[in-house]
Amino acid sequence: MKKLLAAAITVAALTACGNKADAEAELMLEKAGTEFEEKQYDKALATIDSLRRAYPDAIEVRKRALALYQDIALRQAQDALARTDSALQATKARYAVLKDSVEKKRASLTATEAELSELNHTKARIDTLQVDFDTQCAKIKYIHKKQKEQ
Repeated sequence: MKKLLAAAITVAALTACGNKADAEAELMLEKAGTEFEEKQYDKALATIDSLRRAYPDAIEVRKRALALYQDIALRQAQDALARTDSALQATKARYAVLKDSVEKKRASLTATEAELSELNHTKARIDTLQVDFDTQCAKIKYIHKKQKEQ
């Protein structure tokens, strides 16, 4: 509620100064901020993109929108990293169980083609998840770097 009141005061102040475009851009930025707080990340990014297209001359608002955009991208990357990490850990645990079972059967020459195939597919899944994990980590580091530059 306080943010809405602050936005209304900001809009009133900007409108009083005669800069209607900045006031409208400010409202869009507030909307994007609310969407971000409600974890509607894609909507918030779309709102910021609309703001940037509709109000190219609202420089100060656009600067704040860029900062919010980076915060949203960071949160999305952190969420994706958490999901990938969970999947990676679960897949590694599954692989360890499969490997132990298949190795015992392989030693006694009773491992089936399906078991060997599942073991190989699980290992490939680990590799894919590890690449995703590393990519998300690099993305987070890059966003942090860009945030420090501003």
